Amino acid sequence: MAITARSLAAPARRCAAALAAAVLCAAAAPAAFADAPSPSASPKLPKGLYGSTDPKWDGVWRQSLALLAQDTTGVRPADEAVDWLVGQQCADGAFTAYRADPKQACDAKTMRDTNQTSAAVQALAAVGGHSDAVRKGVSWLRSAQNDDGGWGSAAGAPSDANSTSVVIGALAATGTKTSAMPEKGGKSPYDALLSFRLGCDAKKTDRGAFAFQPKDGRLDANDDATAAAVTGAMGKGFVVEPGGPAAQETSCEKAAEDAQGAADSGADRLVSVMDAHGHHLMSAMPGAEDQPDVGNTADTVVALAAAGRPDDAKKPLEWLRAHSVDWAKQSGPAAYAQLILAAYATGADPRDFGGTDLVAKLNATGPKPAAQQNAQSQEDKKQDDGSISVWWVVLVGLAVGAGIGFLLSGRRKQNQL
Repeated sequence: MAITARSLAAPARRCAAALAAAVLCAAAAPAAFADAPSPSASPKLPKGLYGSTDPKWDGVWRQSLALLAQDTTGVRPADEAVDWLVGQQCADGAFTAYRADPKQACDAKTMRDTNQTSAAVQALAAVGGHSDAVRKGVSWLRSAQNDDGGWGSAAGAPSDANSTSVVIGALAATGTKTSAMPEKGGKSPYDALLSFRLGCDAKKTDRGAFAFQPKDGRLDANDDATAAAVTGAMGKGFVVEPGGPAAQETSCEKAAEDAQGAADSGADRLVSVMDAHGHHLMSAMPGAEDQPDVGNTADTVVALAAAGRPDDAKKPLEWLRAHSVDWAKQSGPAAYAQLILAAYATGADPRDFGGTDLVAKLNATGPKPAAQQNAQSQEDKKQDDGSISVWWVVLVGLAVGAGIGFLLSGRRKQNQL
């Protein structure tokens, strides 16, 4: 389900068809292994925002992923980081990628985004304390559902596998059960997902894969969309708890009717593709060189964990340990978050991921987490108390010295009498 760089890391999936996905995504998020574009530094970043690049296309996305990753590792995010995210919400509950001036109300020209809204809803639900913002976000997402049961990147945009999956994740993260997902036009989100699946009539190597959305009436296998759809079909959000139920094998025909069966066959497709390339996915970005795609590989690890395939996730996870650190450093907070979520879903230690503490690296890209701030305050207080103690000793020493001098002087005078 779309954990695309999730901001910076696998944007093709999160980018909307209606928003010229290929172009915007390439600019917003370096998903590939080696050819991630050099991010342009933003000289005036808002207080509380994670990352150092222009947030125009991914501000809410990367912030949401960062907060989610911190929460899963027991880190309490900085209050100012959470406040920044809350302040990005429009009055109707939707989020756009970035509002430079949150005091200016959203209007008809504001590009409300289902992916950004879903990410923010999951993050705010996880950190707690903002139930009104979560409720409004969920309400807007429900209002943006299409008649086929799915979602596009924006209200009214054609449904796609990625957007539908990430909205399912937001609804699930806020308490909506799989059996109670909202319907529109008599169709559920799972009906929409299954409509993007390549079935038994597809060529053998493509069976079980998902397309981003139909193109000229044709479905083309897309590994990014498949990873997203597998997670969404399992009713999972960005955070997948390790040790879930084991996958249940199903026939190709049955998988066309059953969301969990479709997830399992989609997982089969992903494993097959990764095995063919050395346990990772290749970049699917338009115009990208033939190279490993770290972000979508991380998403696939999460998808396999969601589908109850932890053993199949082991080899791509090991590949990530060996090949992802430089990519994350270049790509920023969402990339670190993506790797943390992959580690979390498989029970791995994100604080020792191929020798790198991903949590520390993520924390360093934004305001200090609340726990670190409290620790620093306590340390400052100790230092202040220590300084006071030192000066108190000095003053007492001076006073005592003066007293002794006075006594000695008095004694000398008495001896002279």
